[in-house]
Amino acid sequence: MAVIPVDIAGRPYEVRVGAGLLADIVPHCRGRLRKRDVPIVTDTNVYEAWGGVVEASLREHGHEPRWRILSPGEASKSWDELAATVNWLLAQEVERGDHIIALGGGVIGDLTGFCASVLKRGCKFVQIPTTLLAQVDSSVGGKTAINTPAGKNLVGAFHQPSLVLADLSVLETLPERELLAGYAEVVKYGLISDADFFAWCEMHGRQMIGGDSHLREYAVAHSVAAKARIVAEDEFETTGQRALLNLGHTFGHALEAETGFSRRLLHGEAVALGMVLAAKYSARCELMPLVSAERIAQHFRGVNLPADLSSLKLDCTGDVLVRHMMHDKKMDAGSLPFLLMRGIGKTFLARDVSLDDVASFLDGELAASSD
Repeated sequence: MAVIPVDIAGRPYEVRVGAGLLADIVPHCRGRLRKRDVPIVTDTNVYEAWGGVVEASLREHGHEPRWRILSPGEASKSWDELAATVNWLLAQEVERGDHIIALGGGVIGDLTGFCASVLKRGCKFVQIPTTLLAQVDSSVGGKTAINTPAGKNLVGAFHQPSLVLADLSVLETLPERELLAGYAEVVKYGLISDADFFAWCEMHGRQMIGGDSHLREYAVAHSVAAKARIVAEDEFETTGQRALLNLGHTFGHALEAETGFSRRLLHGEAVALGMVLAAKYSARCELMPLVSAERIAQHFRGVNLPADLSSLKLDCTGDVLVRHMMHDKKMDAGSLPFLLMRGIGKTFLARDVSLDDVASFLDGELAASSD
């Protein structure tokens, strides 16, 4: 088992990465489960696959799980579900010193963490991420949120978990498409600031996706450690350092919005395509060689992740996509910073990007995708 510390000032916690952690929840959560009843928020897919393991683990140590089982998917990150889940937690008589367990992917982690942040002005929670994407990204760092009609993750809070248990065993039951979506976030850490790790992904990515347990542990632990360093430096995204973690997200969220935040384009798929677009736009601005942008695209194509707008068959203009971007959380005084690259592993925050030029660039990409 790999143990990665997240050194948040005054609220440090650990991310534990290894196989079989679900079967040992109570020993790992020692001192955190104060009562017999343990509130757990999950979704139907995760409950069907792993609910029995969690129940057996808790009951073996004298605990009784109390389940709130939601529908899978982004629709559960809503005002209505936030209110209903908070009311359910109040009915469970959760106290501020208790720990709520978030058992699921990014949707469950975001919703449960947000509930914990507002319940009695702040309760504690444990993240048990069950997707690769959640293990390497959303479960670490304390960002919690719900979606609104105006856009994704626009209402939320920074609220750190007390512990993260990343059980690699759950990846064995993850559909390949979900696994690939998470892999995009693994590659992101190489593109941000670690060219050697991107090269590792090029060499080992297919085997890791294919099921090699040692490669999976290394990929998850390395990704978590990279995020932990950034979060420790900039917990509340005030210096710009943490914004680097959003590489690919400005383009990606626009694509998600245009496709209706649906199964047509998963978040990780959008991030992969968004990183390719960020690289291509960087090349257009003569910040990095076009051959480097194509190298990134080729890697994603090679593992069956989207790297071309043609895969989405969009019927829109660049201006439409840019309008979606105007809801980006990085908006500052009416301008939108972009994460661009000076090369692989050399991401930076650019504050002088012309949105008209971005729209023109996207028009070109859309036209090429329709050829």
